Amino acid sequence: MIETRVIEVLASGPLATVQDLGRPGWARLGVGRSGAADLAGHRLANRLVGNAEDAATIETTFGGLRLRSHADLLVALTGASSPLSIAGQPQALNAPLRLGPGDELVVGVPKRGLRGYLAVRGGLAVEPVLGSRSTDLLSGIGPAPLRAGDRLPVGSAAGSVPVVDLAPVPEPGVEPVLLVLPGPRRDWFDDRAWPALLDTTWSVTQDTNRVGVRLDGPALVPEVDGSLPSEPLVPGAVQVPLSARPLIFLADHPVTGGYPVLAVVRRADLGAAAQLRPGQRVRFRPA
Repeated sequence: MIETRVIEVLASGPLATVQDLGRPGWARLGVGRSGAADLAGHRLANRLVGNAEDAATIETTFGGLRLRSHADLLVALTGASSPLSIAGQPQALNAPLRLGPGDELVVGVPKRGLRGYLAVRGGLAVEPVLGSRSTDLLSGIGPAPLRAGDRLPVGSAAGSVPVVDLAPVPEPGVEPVLLVLPGPRRDWFDDRAWPALLDTTWSVTQDTNRVGVRLDGPALVPEVDGSLPSEPLVPGAVQVPLSARPLIFLADHPVTGGYPVLAVVRRADLGAAAQLRPGQRVRFRPA
């Protein structure tokens, strides 16, 4: 079979994966939902090129992505504020762009944010696993992280061509504020832990990936002494492990955990949590 609509990966940067809306419904078998860490960025990229929101995109991490097109394609990049060029010419983010045969697309290091979303009209037609094309780094399910030499098939595009010129999207915040609800194990902590969580400006550590964001700041020590049986986890759970520093779980979080969850980030703020980068500061506020 001759490949006619293909994108070739020339460089992947620190991490680039294929993502869609994830694979819900498999937690009973120990498989998490996964999917795009910043769902709003993923959905917008697809909307700009006329795809359904569940079409697969490329999720970049700290830029560094280089692609070569082998067809006439319509693409859009959203998410982190990264420099973008096509055939050596600077291009706008959050806008549909033409990519011709032989053109190279380069995503630079973002000025703000961490993850970008590159949509191609027709979607990336990699093989689905359990109903999703998402790469789940924790379970190892789905396509492998992208690397130089990969050739990604692009699906067929039907319907009218989008006419949007530019989507007005604010840049990721310098010091974002995440709204949280009390977690199921708030009662495991004394009366000082909740105010400490809300009053502290936390720092994002280097130990951050699609599984979760580890924060540095004052210790939040549980008052209850004893082991906690494994309990279900959701995206946005703010768990306090043995380090006594909070961990925000993201898209590839485990389906269960044995440490107390002090708070849960509201769903609308999960995209902002996914854009946190090492060294950045973040605060919590009650939802």
